[in-house]
Amino acid sequence: MTIERIVVSAAGTFILLSLLLAYLHSPYWLGFTAFVGFNLLQSGITGFCPLAIILAKLGVPSEAHKARLSS
Repeated sequence: MTIERIVVSAAGTFILLSLLLAYLHSPYWLGFTAFVGFNLLQSGITGFCPLAIILAKLGVPSEAHKARLSS
């Protein structure tokens, strides 16, 4: 699995989890949904993603790295 796939999967999981918590527990969990959405937006604009940096330091390969290995 690559950094890009993990980041998208984590964001989707956090959004679904916070929606479930908002439905079952408290609407205040929608703030977490907004936080994840804002993080996705700023990451798309600036290219800065804290989770991607952490995964890179852990040695998880990126799509670009896999493309270089396969060519």
